[in-house]
Amino acid sequence: MLATKSLFWCIVACVSQVATGLALPKPWTFNNNPLLPRHTDKAEAKGFGNGVSLRIMPLGASITYGYKSTDGNGYRKVLMERLVAYGNQVDMVGDHPNGTMKDNATEGWPSYVIDQVHEKAKTAVPEFKPNLILVNVGTNDCRDNASVGEAGGRLASMLDDLYVESAEATVILSTLIVNRDAATRRNVLDFNAQLKDVASSFRSDSKKNKRLVLVDMQADGGPTLDDLSDDGTHPTDAGYRKMADVWFDGIREADRQRYLQQAEAL
Repeated sequence: MLATKSLFWCIVACVSQVATGLALPKPWTFNNNPLLPRHTDKAEAKGFGNGVSLRIMPLGASITYGYKSTDGNGYRKVLMERLVAYGNQVDMVGDHPNGTMKDNATEGWPSYVIDQVHEKAKTAVPEFKPNLILVNVGTNDCRDNASVGEAGGRLASMLDDLYVESAEATVILSTLIVNRDAATRRNVLDFNAQLKDVASSFRSDSKKNKRLVLVDMQADGGPTLDDLSDDGTHPTDAGYRKMADVWFDGIREADRQRYLQQAEAL
């Protein structure tokens, strides 16, 4: 009888231990955001390009610089944090730092048009040899109505030089975001159409055969008019976060295309 009772209480204790979760491992926690690793164990996130170190040059004008964001970081801090969480080491590079983030390097030049950004890139790209260049440029050409019909050609010339100056570079080329000013908005639509043609030519021309991904900042998920600051041109913090999402998605596509290469030695 005593043996039977002892066995009974032993079974009760074991069942209680399982019921309280002490005897079982905790289940995975999943994240519903499709742009992030699906569960919280970072060891499972090996990073894009099999974990290649990303030497990133944000290239453009004031939006790239982070103008009108409360911390000056624009999209860069959010994007960098997500890439690091995903498993990549990130080094932001450029000659015009801005923002509160520790690695605040950028090649963003407020008020510059395409040709001026191109001139800066001629120095900065061979200096830093980035293996990933995020290009958002042309807003000031559109705002100033500066020969917008030929802006696509100026962009193509700059892109050609980027690949010469950093042979291992992958370029993520973005369309321009929305704008509240009607005249600027018309120019933006014109330029974005040219930009898409330039991207198509770079990807389809066997002589170019460049590693380029086009991302659309005016598609679903990009900044909307409600995400613009009081000047109607630059994003708010919420708009910059949306830009970071679009950039991240573009880098994921570059990984899917196996574009990402080891950066050249400096």
